[in-house]
Order: sequence, then structure tokens, then C-alpha cells
Amino acid sequence: MDHDFPKLPKADEIRPIDVGLDNEAQIARNWNNSTRQPNGRRGRNGANQFTSPIKYLHIHESESFSMGIFCMPPSSVIPLHNHPGMTVLSKLLYGTLHAESYDWIDVTDPTDQLQELSVRPARLVRDREMSAPETTILYPNRGGNIHTFRAITPCALFDVLSPPYSAEKGRDCSYFRKSSVREPPPVVLPGEINSAEVIWLEELEDHQPPEGFVVARGLYKGPVIRR
Repeated sequence: MDHDFPKLPKADEIRPIDVGLDNEAQIARNWNNSTRQPNGRRGRNGANQFTSPIKYLHIHESESFSMGIFCMPPSSVIPLHNHPGMTVLSKLLYGTLHAESYDWIDVTDPTDQLQELSVRPARLVRDREMSAPETTILYPNRGGNIHTFRAITPCALFDVLSPPYSAEKGRDCSYFRKSSVREPPPVVLPGEINSAEVIWLEELEDHQPPEGFVVARGLYKGPVIRR
């Protein structure tokens, strides 16, 4: 299938200035741990009394792909979520974040207990810091299809999803958390998987994100994408 990708620089060549974020990138370059304004003022106990929300800048969407940018203030988190049947290219335009990602482990004969608990085994793929201009690609069944991001500095994550999310076509976004089950049910793991590598993930109800996760719609200032 041919995709109608717009004529933009290659992913590794895209810069903040190409998508209208040159000023924000400059602020991020000058940011340090003592900066307070991007993440709200401090309360008596040192916690943030308010936090700037994550902003999503929508660029383009078609039947074959969608494109947008998540602008994340320091300490903000995009919770653990998946990309069913999708390939996703993510490029960090500026800043530094911590990425944690997993892939499902296929269990050939899941037990009744496993299904009752609504938990699934997964394998850790990535657990490290990323700094601009790093690029990652995940696939439907590998590369860390289930992932979460935590901003260390102000940062912007440019995403291309192919195909895009679509609840009608079975590509709804689901959110997950690490299971609190102390003794996961016994399962037969593939031979190449060490049991010490297994993390048990539990899906949140009704495709709803965790409480407190807020994404505001921001204004995209870059070039308009037309087919």
C-alpha cells in the first residue's frame, strides 16, 4: 500500500524550526533543574502546586497515518499505553526524557487464572534516557509497542503513527499499569524468555487513562501539510 506521506525532511533531519518550535527548543536548551516556571511553583512540601499540562500539536491525519507532537513540561508523564497493529516512529525534537517500553510475551495456553486476573506477561525492551535528536521505531509485535515517557527537561516528541488509532477498526488506545499481583499465575514461557525478565501488566478499564493524565490541544505553528 502506498502511503500519502507529506514532503517533509526525513525524520532524522527534522528540526524544531521545521515544525514551528524553535523558540521552545531554545527555552529547553537554557533550562536547568532550578527552573520553576515550566513546571509550576513549589508548595511547602516541595511538591508542585500546579503543573503545566502536556500539549498535543496536531499536524496531519489520513487513513494511512497520523502525525503530531507532544510538548512535555519537566516531570510530566505519558502513561503506559499501546499501539495495536501500528508502526510508530518517534523523534525527540529537543530535550531529554526517560523511556520505558515493553513487548507482549505470547503464551500458547493461558490459564483460567491468568484470564480472570486480566494480566499479561511482557518483556522489558527499553528502560533508559533519550536525548534529542534520538529517533525510535516500534512495530506491532516488537520494538516496545507498549511504552511510557517521563520528561526530564522540557521536551517535544514528534510522532508518526501508521495506521492511526481507530476504535472502529480495532486500534483503540489501551492503558496499562504494572500488576500488583504478588504471585502471578504459572505459565509456560517461550524457551528464549528468562522468567526474571517478565513483567506482568494489567489493562485499565474501558480504555481510560490513569486519573490526572491531561493533554491539552496546542496550536501547531509549522507548515500546513496537504495531500
